[in-house]
Amino acid sequence: MSNQNTHVRTATYLADPADVHRVLLLYSGGLDTSVMLKWIQDEYDAEVVALTVNLGQPGEDYEVVKGKARQIGAVDAFVVDAREEFARDYVVPAIRANAIYGLGYPLFTALGRPLIAKLAVQYAREHGCDTIAHGCTGKGNDQVRIESTIATLAPELKVIAPVRSWKMGRDEELAYAREHGIPIKTLPAQGAESAPYSIDDNLWGRSSEGRWIEDLSVAPQDDVFQLVTRPELAPDEPQVIELDFEAGVPVALDGQRLELVELLERVAALGCRHGVGIVDHIEDRIVGLKVRDIYEVPAAAILLPAHAELERLVGTIHQNQFKSALDQKWAYLVYAGLWWEPLRGDLDAYMQAANATVTGRVGVKLFKGSARVVTRESPYAVYDAQLATFSESGGLFSQEASPGFIELWSLQSRMAWQVRNSR
Repeated sequence: MSNQNTHVRTATYLADPADVHRVLLLYSGGLDTSVMLKWIQDEYDAEVVALTVNLGQPGEDYEVVKGKARQIGAVDAFVVDAREEFARDYVVPAIRANAIYGLGYPLFTALGRPLIAKLAVQYAREHGCDTIAHGCTGKGNDQVRIESTIATLAPELKVIAPVRSWKMGRDEELAYAREHGIPIKTLPAQGAESAPYSIDDNLWGRSSEGRWIEDLSVAPQDDVFQLVTRPELAPDEPQVIELDFEAGVPVALDGQRLELVELLERVAALGCRHGVGIVDHIEDRIVGLKVRDIYEVPAAAILLPAHAELERLVGTIHQNQFKSALDQKWAYLVYAGLWWEPLRGDLDAYMQAANATVTGRVGVKLFKGSARVVTRESPYAVYDAQLATFSESGGLFSQEASPGFIELWSLQSRMAWQVRNSR
């Protein structure tokens, strides 16, 4: 396949083929990036360095991935275990911001991409690469997240995105792989040479796209759920777990302090067992499309509501109302690929300050697909059981004062109603 007429530079950071000599390829080991590794060598007459980033994808054998990259022709191949950095510097800020986009998406892919691109910049510079290549399509948000990161952190590096230009569909990719001896996965059950869905996953969740998912009239099919137990098959007995937070960061599960990555993995495993975290989502992408995704987000589906409930307990009504608006803005900036936008950093500073007293314990009941907060406690709770009771109480609250408050509180509204309805 010739590169003639396939390289159109519509942005200054895109590579001119004549200037591409050594490429850092973000390599997953799947069909797209495996074909890409060979294609870049042939089309650009360039050396390829493969970089694979471990963000907690389950079931990956990274030695096999590295070996496959070298077999296809990579001059070098690296695997970076970035799970701790991802959890600490990306997932924790998302928890503090109660980060959900479009009422359902906890941003797991959106959080991972700027870290992956940042590492790509680091390794490209360390290994003398002039260009970074990725496998994103022209219809998704990931291209924005990766390319904006590269253009921000390393203006001297250029970008190529073969999937946007090579005009190969799945069948053409498979044919190219067979022609060039590129190893491809075979699924024995289906006898197919490619996975039935397009999958992306990490510590914070998993997405599935393709096949019937694109047909809005089709209900979710059982074979898509490879992570979370279907709720109807989940245990018949509920389980209550207790989560401890310190300054907005989850630190313990059922009284046992854990490192962050292990805590996220254990909470996810509990959610998977009880069918928690299945999301069937219609999403407004920033490139203008509406798409349907099936998400499996067990850890996020448990930890985000627990954190939000604890935050409400320790915050005043004014703090809680104000912060919810900032949470939405934080989530949108991350979703839209603007991780490096200064406003996100400013919001992070506020989120950290607002979470200073988000310390305490939350009990969550897991049962057949639901995760419901059932208990909460905090030394900073803006709550007094005596004041909250409906029985007579003294102290800070005087029920006799209520009529005067009501008269003043409703004054303008009553006057406005009377004026408008007297004409």
